[in-house]
Amino acid sequence: MNELLSECDWIPPQRARLLERFGLVTIEDLLLHFPRRYEDRRQFDRFPAGESDTPVCVCGTVVKTAAKRLGSWKRLFEVVLEQEDAHALSQPLLCRWFNVHFVQKMIATGQRLIVYGKPKVRGKSVCIDHPEFEVVEDEPSVHMNRITPIYRATEGLSQRVIRSILHRVVESMPELEDRLPPGLDKLPFAEALREIHFPRSHESLARARRHLILDEFFSMQLFIAARRAETLAQPGRSHSAPGKLLSRFQEKLPFSLTNAQKRVLGEIRADMASARPMSRLLHGDVGSGKTVVALCAMLLAVESGCQAALMAPTQILAEQHYLNFSRWLDPRDVTLALRTGARKEDNRFFNEAGPQIIIGTHALLYDSAVFSDLGFVVIDEQHKFGVLQKARLIGQGKTPDVLVMTATPIPRTLAMTLYGDLDVSTLDELPANRGKIITAIRDESKTPEAAAFIRKHLEAGRQAYIVYPLIEDSGKDIKAAAREFEKWKEALRPMRCELLHGRIEPEEKDAIMRRFGTGESKALIATSVIEVGIDVPNANIMLIENAERFGLAQLHQLRGRIGRGEHKSYCILMTPAPEEELEKLRVLERTGDGFEIAETDLRLRGPGDILGAAQSGLPPLRLGDPLSDSALMIAAREAAAALFARDPLLERRENKRFRDLIAKSKKQVLSQVS
Repeated sequence: MNELLSECDWIPPQRARLLERFGLVTIEDLLLHFPRRYEDRRQFDRFPAGESDTPVCVCGTVVKTAAKRLGSWKRLFEVVLEQEDAHALSQPLLCRWFNVHFVQKMIATGQRLIVYGKPKVRGKSVCIDHPEFEVVEDEPSVHMNRITPIYRATEGLSQRVIRSILHRVVESMPELEDRLPPGLDKLPFAEALREIHFPRSHESLARARRHLILDEFFSMQLFIAARRAETLAQPGRSHSAPGKLLSRFQEKLPFSLTNAQKRVLGEIRADMASARPMSRLLHGDVGSGKTVVALCAMLLAVESGCQAALMAPTQILAEQHYLNFSRWLDPRDVTLALRTGARKEDNRFFNEAGPQIIIGTHALLYDSAVFSDLGFVVIDEQHKFGVLQKARLIGQGKTPDVLVMTATPIPRTLAMTLYGDLDVSTLDELPANRGKIITAIRDESKTPEAAAFIRKHLEAGRQAYIVYPLIEDSGKDIKAAAREFEKWKEALRPMRCELLHGRIEPEEKDAIMRRFGTGESKALIATSVIEVGIDVPNANIMLIENAERFGLAQLHQLRGRIGRGEHKSYCILMTPAPEEELEKLRVLERTGDGFEIAETDLRLRGPGDILGAAQSGLPPLRLGDPLSDSALMIAAREAAAALFARDPLLERRENKRFRDLIAKSKKQVLSQVS
């Protein structure tokens, strides 16, 4: 399995170099390069007679080709394909490629061609634009008369080349040691690999896919269970405190904690009292009060005699936390410090012990002088930090208690995938004084009406956010904050408008936010820099331009900047997208439930970018989807837990293969995060 492809004498050196550039270095890499789809070439689809949203796979003969020039820069290559058993009423299929010059060199009249794509009607013709294609040659049945694998390919490595190499590897593959524990699945690992690449039937393919998903899920859950066991084995210290600081803080708050906040704080407090180091995830909907819970826990840590630190991903968010903490806390009780790349600030002079609560950005990773006895770490918006960054901050203390927070609610299955080594606390209740938010989608042609609506509310004393996906004009048909700022100044005159984005100097950002917070300015024209950490209860309108350019979870985060006071709030999603493409945004019109929105967002985008090794510290998934394959994930988790329950250190001889799997996963993750 670990044999290098460059050492296989039957693979030409030039081809081995192409495979290596494609990320396929060993026999194992090749075997784990799974097909992205399959074509049943035992029986092809009939030629389409009209449009379809479902792709078709057809085989026919090229009867005509034509290269055309459209204007000065656009080239078109057309192929007319005729069904092999054509009759008088048969309609040919037109295939078209725009500005793809190499296709013209590959297709000629008289060839048999397999094409795959969605048919559309263009004039009197049924056509497929940019179809996937393969030239049929008189070769053995590796490519034809079977359920044929279709791989991710690249220039110089065609489907036929990759398929031929893999077929030889699969045919010569020895029996492999099974990687699943007894009872999880009975299919041998080698058979599953053979069937996923060259299945004998759709049934055997489904069985192989199930086995290999279980295999990668089990490897992941084994790695997570080992990581949790390592954490629990570390010597920690109790951060138990009577709670006097906490009581004084809660008495000064202008609101009461929700029942969910009290429950979660109790969970955290129990962890802190324990001698083992805490590793806990806190998640909940926008505005559910995660920051207040984190501060309560930090006060308990301070009272127990250690320092607490909070790391945020952006300067604006770190400064917002520092501002809130300074407002909420008496400097005679707790000393604060702010550390960002551009700013260092303390709320009083310190004695040799230094500040008790330190708030900052990535700058905390490189300012060890501020830490004397770090015992409690909070990582806000933790998915925006890499594994090594989190570890570096935690390493500033000696096995500190760790609380990681995310403002995006996490579906249960994904929580146990990403955070199976953490205890999970959920804030599932919003404060009672939250205003109602009405969300509506509007075509961008309605911008003048939206501006009049905003003006009316500003004249009534309210404030507004106007959000753009870009800072400056990119040359594409996407609106930008800097370009549109002058238009809004004119439209809302004499009310004061301000521009806020990530390139503005920190001091100016502070001044802009201070003026908006006090109501001196009425409208903030901004980018998604305001996504988290901005809390202005008087702001009750948000207009988001080119809303289709944002993810659902991000739109929900942005929307969470309003509805923070007693006024009814309005979120207007402006978009040029046609009606049939608005399904994603309709979710935001329908619900304000962050958990439902997060799950829908994950289904639309897939979990791939969330499961990146750099952020999650987990081996990547090739086949499985934690959402759609949740039952298999649960089975894998239970099997891994049972294994560690029987043998906590995996010391038994029969568990050596599982120790090897964990070591392999660690090596894989380290290679991707470093």
